[in-house]
Amino acid sequence: MSSFLAYTIFGLFSGAAYAIAASGLVLTYTTTRVFNIAHGAFGMVLSYLFWDFSVKQGLPIWLSLVLVLFVVAPAIGWFIARFVAKGLGEAPVSVSLVVTVGLLVGCIGFATQVYKPEARTVLPFFPETSFSLGETNITAHQVITILASIAVAVGLYLLLNRTRIGTAMRASVDNPELLKLFGGKPEAVATLSWMIGISLAGLGGILLVSTVGLDTYSLTLLVINAYAAAMLGRLKSLPLTFLGAMGLGLLSSYAPVYLPQEGLIGSVDNVVPALFLFIVIVAMPQAQLRIGQVKGIVSAPLPSLPKALGWGAALLVFVALLSGTASEANLLLVGTAATYAIVMLSLVLLTGYGGHVSLAQFTFAGVGALTYAKLDEPNLYGLLVSALVAAGVGALVALPVLRLTGLYLALSTLAFAAIMDKMLFQADFAFGFNGTLPAERLSILGMSITSTSGYVFVMAAFFVLMAFALLLVRRGVIGRMLIAMRDSPAACGTLGLDMRWFRVGLFAASAGMAGLAGGLYAGLRQSVGAAEFQFFNSLPLLLLAVVLGVTSVTGAALGGTGLMLLYNYPDAQGLLFILIAVGAVLLGRNPNGLAIYLFRLGNWLQGRLGPVLLSRLPALPADDERPASRNDDSVVEEDETTVTSTVVAGRPAGEPREVPAHVAR
Repeated sequence: MSSFLAYTIFGLFSGAAYAIAASGLVLTYTTTRVFNIAHGAFGMVLSYLFWDFSVKQGLPIWLSLVLVLFVVAPAIGWFIARFVAKGLGEAPVSVSLVVTVGLLVGCIGFATQVYKPEARTVLPFFPETSFSLGETNITAHQVITILASIAVAVGLYLLLNRTRIGTAMRASVDNPELLKLFGGKPEAVATLSWMIGISLAGLGGILLVSTVGLDTYSLTLLVINAYAAAMLGRLKSLPLTFLGAMGLGLLSSYAPVYLPQEGLIGSVDNVVPALFLFIVIVAMPQAQLRIGQVKGIVSAPLPSLPKALGWGAALLVFVALLSGTASEANLLLVGTAATYAIVMLSLVLLTGYGGHVSLAQFTFAGVGALTYAKLDEPNLYGLLVSALVAAGVGALVALPVLRLTGLYLALSTLAFAAIMDKMLFQADFAFGFNGTLPAERLSILGMSITSTSGYVFVMAAFFVLMAFALLLVRRGVIGRMLIAMRDSPAACGTLGLDMRWFRVGLFAASAGMAGLAGGLYAGLRQSVGAAEFQFFNSLPLLLLAVVLGVTSVTGAALGGTGLMLLYNYPDAQGLLFILIAVGAVLLGRNPNGLAIYLFRLGNWLQGRLGPVLLSRLPALPADDERPASRNDDSVVEEDETTVTSTVVAGRPAGEPREVPAHVAR
């Protein structure tokens, strides 16, 4: 009985810390309609600052707490509200999620650059003070955490429901223009919400750091517990959020003790928060969130088929030249970039064309790699089976979440990825006792590709073929249906289109593409492990895919290269973070990402340099010298998909080009 009481108290203590963090998350969303993926990352950074003030600088604990929670955290919240999250609540789901994922990556980058990995200890509050409850010992830190959670829950409830500021917070979301007519200030209200939310994230992290430890990723990923509690309250009910956090804390405390510790069930205690989140999202009714599907995105202009073939051939020539000169280590990095680019192609299909956000693409790649290594069939048949198995897993994931959209769908895929990572990939029957499996290089039609240079070229060829197939799909009937379902699901339903099973097929196709990338990656490295497919990696994957252009094949190629540089070149991380930050800001103006600006630059150069180059060509024959078969009245038709509403080639869309007189003859 005493042990049960001890586990209960520890569960209540953990749940209280989760409740504090989740309350800040709910407050931010309730008043701004922005779901802050980086909530836990801010708590992690503020925990590091608390350690810096109290331990490294030697300031009193109470002064360090005041500086972190009432000076630094509100300043961060003010900056985000003014310069990052302004108007983000009405943005497409991919944009709003990606901006906060960018904040998460930035927080991790700041922490890893400023606080190098080393052993750090943060003592609990009043470590020498404790109380006895029967045979169970209760520390003062646990009591403070539980009381603080109750105070935060009651205070926020009173703030939102019993004060004019709280009324203005809720009104700023429902009708900000009407609030302005009554003298309210929606921007000031949103700023206050962000300031309070970041402070609560810091308080939750500081209260947990003495138990969890001052670790960058552990503190960041604890926010999944806050997600689960917040989703139980459907991001608007503080009492349900508090109840969910306490229940989650108790489940997390009881699971390692009372569940069997053998076989697959023995790893359930590692995924209790993710399971809780997945079950809550699937089982509970979906609230009407402002964050819906990816709307408002105008697809990037499609290249003509000859132009697509030309660019594909140019890429293959470039990779062939690079393969002949690069070292073995650099070739492996080029192959890794090709793997990431193929995975991002799967996001182009799912997110860019279909309008659905998935945070489990690396998990599907892991399924493909695991299948390829287990089959021991290093040929096209084994690669095809790997893709089909990953596609089947993607379809199974889509089935229970058929009715989910937007934020609910993204978080359910994140929960699924966490479950796969902690339960399946970490199991002994998956990647073995040592966590890695051997894999052989791919053979095509009986020809084994043993050299790294040849294998990298084959991976580039797969990327080009899949990209070309994706462009063909986009041009066809299925592509038009995808865009229509993305832009107006209600209209498609009115026309009788069955979007549910179409979505299952879309998820399966996207997961199959990611699984094929995983199989190719296993052959490239010739050994594959669970650590390479952690669910956390899907966050920067989505970030770079959307920032660089999730609606275009070019964006996928750039994103794969950027992700490889981010993981393998620490010296280039600063520049990449700047590029990501600029891209995240520009997403508000154009959700097609940075790739669209490259297209415009290319069109501008073509419009400027094309006439100059044409003017230097020899003059064409006179009219009477032309062949009789030439039809002078013929015109060159442009592909309608290459014409956008923006200025193309230095002229408004639809305006004829100006060419030199001797060329026009």
